[in-house]
Amino acid sequence: MNTHLLKQNIAFVIFRILSLIVVGILFWILGFIIYQGAGVISWEFLTGAPANGMTSGGIFPAIVGTLCLIAGSSIIAFPVGILSAIYTSEYAGNGNIVKFIRVMTNNLAGIPSIVFGLFGMSLFVNTLGFGDSIIAGSLTLGLLALPLVIRTTEEALKAIPDSFRTGSLALGATRLQTVHRVTLPMAFPNIITGLILSIGRISGETAPILFTVAAYFLPQLPHSIYDQVMALPYHLYVIAVSGTDLEATRPMAYGTALVLIVIVLVINVSASYLRKKLQKRHA
Repeated sequence: MNTHLLKQNIAFVIFRILSLIVVGILFWILGFIIYQGAGVISWEFLTGAPANGMTSGGIFPAIVGTLCLIAGSSIIAFPVGILSAIYTSEYAGNGNIVKFIRVMTNNLAGIPSIVFGLFGMSLFVNTLGFGDSIIAGSLTLGLLALPLVIRTTEEALKAIPDSFRTGSLALGATRLQTVHRVTLPMAFPNIITGLILSIGRISGETAPILFTVAAYFLPQLPHSIYDQVMALPYHLYVIAVSGTDLEATRPMAYGTALVLIVIVLVINVSASYLRKKLQKRHA
């Protein structure tokens, strides 16, 4: 057998084994969470409010709070991130300013989330006077997701061949019309991938909401964007490490984790379905 072909087959076997290991770890984690938390899931658990210091009752206020934060941070991060990526990819060229912006974006993506939480507390909670509120938490999470949205959108736009841009401009379209009618629609299926990743990140963050919005025990729904809310990640942290009877509350922690995973999974599946529909439309 050819030496190069043998090396290739060995490499492919190694890649398959590593892929199976990763998939196996994923299913092991999911199976463990499902096994530990499925027994807690009930209609009362999903629709009820916490009671007795969160040792009993449900997690409905935390579910609503999490969805509010996901929606609020998405409204902030998605438009700003996509428009920023359009500017750096389609308008700004490759000058020093763009290189500086990209370096800063990469650095921003590497900052620990707890630093975002401290910044959000200083700026949004204290300086701007929003207090511990949905708007403060959404702004903080939006900043956390912004670098990921910018980078993934920029890469999606770069993947569009320049011939499409040149052809559109040659037909008399302006650069704005080219972006709006050619490059952005073609790149949007891949842009959705970045949006999915950003939602997955912000939905499970605890440190930023700890300083800006999360309430320890608040068995009621918010009435405005200036209210505090409970959130599933912080609720999970509290009932897993606090309290006098950890063994009694641990099943609730696994149940909360399972609900959070299901919410993220539903959002990801819905976004993936939308991406496939858009890909078929532009195929």
